[in-house]
Amino acid sequence: PVAEFSVATSRKWTNKDGTRQEETEWHQIIAWGKQAEIAKRYLTKGSRVYIEGRIQTRSWEDKKHGDKRYKTEIVCER
Repeated sequence: PVAEFSVATSRKWTNKDGTRQEETEWHQIIAWGKQAEIAKRYLTKGSRVYIEGRIQTRSWEDKKHGDKRYKTEIVCER
């Protein structure tokens, strides 16, 4: 089994002018085997989740335009 989903991480801070700032980044997660089964069983949209894993970048050639494409994802290990 495999599970692919997105996770958002946000940070908030106050800049030098005293203005509150917020930044959100989205990360693509891929889980295999038992980790995928756990994700499918317990995770729903908006759930909080803690993930440990490794960063992996894959590349492929776009068949339509012949361009090289890249995808960086976190491979869930826990």
